[in-house]
Amino acid sequence: MSGDAVRTVRAGRRPVDVHRPDKVMFPGGDGDGGAKEYTKSDLADYYRSVAPFMLPHLRGRPLMLERHPDGVDGPRFMQKNTPENYPEWITRVEVAKEGGTVCHTVCDDTATLVYLADQAALTLHRWLSRAPDLNRPDRMVFDLDPAGDDFPSVREAAGLLGELLDALKLPSAPMTTGSRGLHVVVPLNGRQDFDAVREFARDVADALAAAHPDRLTTAARKKDRGDRLYLDVQRNAYAQTAVAPFTVRSLPGAPVATPISWDQLDDPVLHARRWTVADAVEQARTRPWAGVMSRGRALGPARRRLDDLLG
Repeated sequence: MSGDAVRTVRAGRRPVDVHRPDKVMFPGGDGDGGAKEYTKSDLADYYRSVAPFMLPHLRGRPLMLERHPDGVDGPRFMQKNTPENYPEWITRVEVAKEGGTVCHTVCDDTATLVYLADQAALTLHRWLSRAPDLNRPDRMVFDLDPAGDDFPSVREAAGLLGELLDALKLPSAPMTTGSRGLHVVVPLNGRQDFDAVREFARDVADALAAAHPDRLTTAARKKDRGDRLYLDVQRNAYAQTAVAPFTVRSLPGAPVATPISWDQLDDPVLHARRWTVADAVEQARTRPWAGVMSRGRALGPARRRLDDLLG
């Protein structure tokens, strides 16, 4: 197929053009256990297929786009501001920043997902709040970041964190990041601001690290962590982002950040790159987070329970 080829994809009620559909975004080869090759057309097909499961986690949220025009082996850039040449039917939200505003892209429909794939936006990073109330998050995220590619330590830490959140009567759900670790996501009712949510998340992480100081840490500097797993809560802040559920990561083999159930955490073959664009939709169809994200909680009662646990 020539370099100026175009494939038109039906995305919901809109046709979306995918330019240079045969362009390789993820080269294959033996470097990562025989990673499979994926083209821009494959990327568009994946995002169209996963859209029914992914869009509920995106609607209303400003995005930061990680774009790789020449594929994962080429240069990347992070895009916050929506280019003027994006179609008018793509939702935008104006976000205040120091000295002005930023017009973020919002992904509200399947056509936007496919369009972003055409733009080589491999990974979508989402805000934890939704427009119009952008200073009040409805998600709290704990990022479990191992010192190396040590997933057993991630599974152990996730189990400990899940037990603590259960004791605080906060619903939670784990997600592989598609890289090395896990995110544990807690739905909130959107009544607290980012400062309050980040403070609470930090106190939870500090309590867990204090109970397991040889295995867990909240030290922000890598040199202070040693070989301990880092409990990162820094994403719980205004204008910070976290990788979106079901987004593709810019790594060999096109791994996907994939929601899982707590039961799946016990699977001995589980690792952070377990799912790729080839099979993440199958996992999505099992609806591992069913009923969890609609149970947003206030943090007041959980704060009192945490204080009681800490004496």
